[in-house]
Amino acid sequence: MSWAGPSQPHIQPSTAISQYSVEACETRKPTLLCLSHLRWGFVYQRPQHLMSRFAQDYRLLFWEEPVPCEEAEPWLEEHPGNVTVLVPRLPHRFQGNTPMTVEAQRGLLDDYLARHEARDLLLWYYTPMSLAFSAHLPARLVVYDCMDELSAFRGAPPELLICERALLKRADVVFTGGYSIWEAKRRLHDNAHPMPSSVDIAHFAAARQPLQQPADQAQLPSPRLGFFGVIDERFDLELIDQVAVMRPHWQIVLIGPVVKIDPASLPRRDNLHYLGGKRYDELPAYLAGWDVALMPFALNEATRFISPTKTPEYLAGGCPVVSTSITDVVRHYGNSELVLIADGAAAFVEAIEEALLLSADRPALQAAADRILGDMSWDKTWSAMREKIQCAM
Repeated sequence: MSWAGPSQPHIQPSTAISQYSVEACETRKPTLLCLSHLRWGFVYQRPQHLMSRFAQDYRLLFWEEPVPCEEAEPWLEEHPGNVTVLVPRLPHRFQGNTPMTVEAQRGLLDDYLARHEARDLLLWYYTPMSLAFSAHLPARLVVYDCMDELSAFRGAPPELLICERALLKRADVVFTGGYSIWEAKRRLHDNAHPMPSSVDIAHFAAARQPLQQPADQAQLPSPRLGFFGVIDERFDLELIDQVAVMRPHWQIVLIGPVVKIDPASLPRRDNLHYLGGKRYDELPAYLAGWDVALMPFALNEATRFISPTKTPEYLAGGCPVVSTSITDVVRHYGNSELVLIADGAAAFVEAIEEALLLSADRPALQAAADRILGDMSWDKTWSAMREKIQCAM
């Protein structure tokens, strides 16, 4: 997926005063600096949903991990907007988490905050690794939103756990992306709260209506089984390959970027369709064309604590779900009639066949999905976080 910062329009004299007023109002807001391992334009998920809402109360800065550049000296790429995205650009001689790399990022960050007169700073961490260049900042409040157990992911730096322990000592409040990871982190912090990722029901409910099918999916016959998300070490490639072999007439649509694994390792079958990354606003059109939604996650250390946002998104679109036995999925949806749990290829195929029967009765399926989702919303999650933040100040 790609993202480009907004272009800067020429300000006519008649609008300059109102523009100045808006900017002056922004400078009076407290500043929330979000330090993230995920890029703003990668996949629209928890950080984007939450930071877009917190931008109502804060001047919102979203700091990404460094990107190499050809210039001789470090510089900061800025994408201004309702959420201002900041990308450190470091010359190739800055490699890894070295003191030189840390110092370069600290300098860029300090310079930006000084130039923009950041006030009443709130630090919001998605990655403990950012503590190395930001720990010196005088923050009114420090939040650690632990959405995943990053230390279990492929390629995690060995010092991540040390950095996390330091962050947990400094954090005023800790949020977690699900209950399993909360059960682990609550032992390490006395102000930790489970805040499972939610769903934009209205956005995905568009898939319940007939939508024009995207060109790269429209030609595929039914039944169609689909997945959207990142394809990485958490995705069970062997399972999806076995399902494709066992049911060659099922068309399996896989949407999302391939990261941290060799694309050459992806199974290739006539009924496996890798459509690449799609924009968030494109997903309902794909979902509308699926008979069953899939969550074929591997059961390994990287998935031990995950709480997939896809579950409620699929249900909001009126699609039955088949998942492997991810702990938080079983905990919250295992007793529902629309989320079927199965491990191993034979059981997974059997569950899909059951889900296809459910898919035949769309009105009943959608009514059941609404009962499961209840009043879930990102607004509700955001509101609960705001309350905990206010209590911690």
